[in-house]
Amino acid sequence: MARNDPDTLLKDYNAKRDFTRTREPQHAEKGSDGEELSFVIQKHDATRLHYDFRLEWEGVLKSWAVTKGPSLDPSEKRLAVRTEDHPLSYGGFEGTIPEKEYGGGTVMLWDRGVWEPESDPAKGLTDGKLTFRLKGQRLTGTFSLVRMRSRKGEKRENWLLIKADDETASRRGDVLKKHTKSVASGRTMAAIAKSGSEWREEEKQEEQASGKPELSGKSRPIPRWREPQLATLEQDPPEGDEWLAEMKYDGYRALIAIGKGGAKVFTRNGKDWTDKFRHIAEAAARLPTSGTLLDGEIVAYSSGRTDFSSLQAAIKAGGDMSCFVFDLLQIDGADVTDRPLTERKERLAALMKHAKPPLALSTDIRGHAATVLEKLCAGGHEGIIAKRADAPYRSGRNRSWLKVKCSRRQELVIGGFSASDKKGRPFASLLLGAYEGDRLVYRGRVGTGFNEDVMEDLAGLFARRKRKTSPFHGMPKAAAKGAHFITPDLVAEIEFAEFTADGMVRHGAFKGLRQDKDAKAVSIETATEGEGAAMEHEGRTEIAGIKLSSADKVLFPAQGVTKADLAAHYERVADRMLPLIGNRLLSLVRCPDGRTGQCFFQKHGGKGFPEAFKRMMIEEKDGEKAEYLYADDLSALVAGVQMGSLEFHIWGSKTDRLEKPDRLVFDLDPDEGLDFSNIRDAAFDVRDRLKALGLKTVAMVTGGKGIHVIAPLERRAEWPEVKEFARGFAKWLSAQDRERYLAEASKARRKGRIFIDWLRNERGATAIAPYSARSREGCPIATPVSWKELEGLERANGFGIADMAERLKQPDPWAGISSWRQSITAAMRKAVAED
Repeated sequence: MARNDPDTLLKDYNAKRDFTRTREPQHAEKGSDGEELSFVIQKHDATRLHYDFRLEWEGVLKSWAVTKGPSLDPSEKRLAVRTEDHPLSYGGFEGTIPEKEYGGGTVMLWDRGVWEPESDPAKGLTDGKLTFRLKGQRLTGTFSLVRMRSRKGEKRENWLLIKADDETASRRGDVLKKHTKSVASGRTMAAIAKSGSEWREEEKQEEQASGKPELSGKSRPIPRWREPQLATLEQDPPEGDEWLAEMKYDGYRALIAIGKGGAKVFTRNGKDWTDKFRHIAEAAARLPTSGTLLDGEIVAYSSGRTDFSSLQAAIKAGGDMSCFVFDLLQIDGADVTDRPLTERKERLAALMKHAKPPLALSTDIRGHAATVLEKLCAGGHEGIIAKRADAPYRSGRNRSWLKVKCSRRQELVIGGFSASDKKGRPFASLLLGAYEGDRLVYRGRVGTGFNEDVMEDLAGLFARRKRKTSPFHGMPKAAAKGAHFITPDLVAEIEFAEFTADGMVRHGAFKGLRQDKDAKAVSIETATEGEGAAMEHEGRTEIAGIKLSSADKVLFPAQGVTKADLAAHYERVADRMLPLIGNRLLSLVRCPDGRTGQCFFQKHGGKGFPEAFKRMMIEEKDGEKAEYLYADDLSALVAGVQMGSLEFHIWGSKTDRLEKPDRLVFDLDPDEGLDFSNIRDAAFDVRDRLKALGLKTVAMVTGGKGIHVIAPLERRAEWPEVKEFARGFAKWLSAQDRERYLAEASKARRKGRIFIDWLRNERGATAIAPYSARSREGCPIATPVSWKELEGLERANGFGIADMAERLKQPDPWAGISSWRQSITAAMRKAVAED
């Protein structure tokens, strides 16, 4: 659909207001540059009390009036009536609207933050279902807006606001009653109505700049939970004095929030576990501070060492526990996450002088990380966390915190158990897996590490989770024989010797359940090598003139590939990549939280896309015009990475002659059971058959499981002719060898065969771009290869970022293809036409 400019979208808003009487903002405001879109919820006491829910899109705030307000209970479907678009500046409005004016009453800023769509927002608004994640001060997690069917004669547009059943959902309590003050001013609705004045954000900024505390003494509110910073697994400890080495504790990560009313203890996923750790919360509440947020690890001891199994027993029995505090996010109402780690630790040490057991300060040693690791391993401890001394605190996994372990540990999901032939023993072993995308891949079994109490507890949990079918992908028949399966939502901590060649756990032992971990987030964690590794990690925060926010944010956790690493990859391959993708319309696979988070396919431009991208309005199938994106230099690719784009997909034509494609693409998409050698042989067969028709081709391994066979074309034929030939060729090839190929996308019929995907060859279709990363395990790269090289390859995802520098030193396997003069002729079309 065509995009409207903000002034057009705000006509209804402006028409309903007399700006000589109301202090509501009048003019459209340009949205912030970068990847984040804002949201705001305003509590509005007008004719009736309601909550205005607003999402930034197309340069305005798309708005709904939620009559009963938002809920964290997935069973509550709250009516949300669509209202007129509001200017972005309305997101900072708090105050009163005169009684006789439209919407007259009191307005409070109840919540605000950023939102991330899980699919194309423009399509969602049109189709009537918009799913998104909120990262607010009060609301977090996934929500959906779903449009209801209109009744006859009904003018208003009714939607439902629904909370997803995720880790932030709650069926207890009322979030609206819990939070009754403004997130901006700290005022109640009554206080706002009484003052009759508009809250100005700049007043708050001036107050903070003056050093005057926002609130005084113990009256500061308890800080909200924040996503903690996480460490990236590394094989070797880092060298240099810029690193602080701390002990890696074997316990539960915890954020402790101190303020009015005492203290709360949150898990790493935001669960309130104050009841489980009441003694720790009480000790924190006695510290001489308020509006303070601490980061630490709760532990229990066994033989003088922290031990996860002992911690679980202590939680169950109410035994002794301690909490080592190692970082400070907020103190006395002031956010200090942007300050260097050394400064935060100094302020934390001063505060912790007043701490009493079970609270303790975690100490560190500057430099000498290898020596610290050696001594801790000799003492039977788990390992170290190495932290950059000058780094700010950043939520999520990044490379300013590195963990190096003494022994191998891995979180795995329990998907079933094998029965025991011993009397009184409820099971023999646990059946375990880890997620790769949406699939739970079988990773073996573990039969040690349990005492009688643990086995009894696990058996009780299993009894409530029984299911008939296996939740695992790729489970061998021998392992499945006699197995009992359960709903895979329990996470086990496993200590083991190694993974076997086929990816199974070897010599594993159960250490305990991780009740603070979400099963869907469990994937195999692979240590990257340290100094001298094949891939050098990128330290710059600006590439090709594009500033990278959170440049050390890890996008591929198993490999430790950061946002800066991915941007540097595109800089490295730009000379070969840009001539192949430049001035072609793009579609992006965006994964704002990295490969293991939610990803979505986006082909339209809109709010949030940097100016580095070029824009083009084109007519779509429905006759409407829409804005598309394309790149003509490196800055656009880096800007895409900054926006969370992990993949680039390209059209088969260029923007100057959009209706005449210059490439013919056949994607060989195999049944999962086929070996790569079958796909490789098929690629040579397709090459030879196209050559016999008069078309030369090149090959590309896609970084997935298939191969692209590509024929460069002169720009003579238009899309319908190219599509007709591609379909005819695929059907002709399938008819020649039905046991090997098929020309339909049906997965049910694909068993043992290869789909000759010809659908890339129509207007609007895209194919993965050469040298693009893939949002798959391992961060593979779609890589052009020569036919000679393809003969020796064993898989389609064998090339990674670390391989590109060496490949670029070799001759270009696609050199000279731009000079090929070939096109689809009438004779070719006739040769593959159906009789």
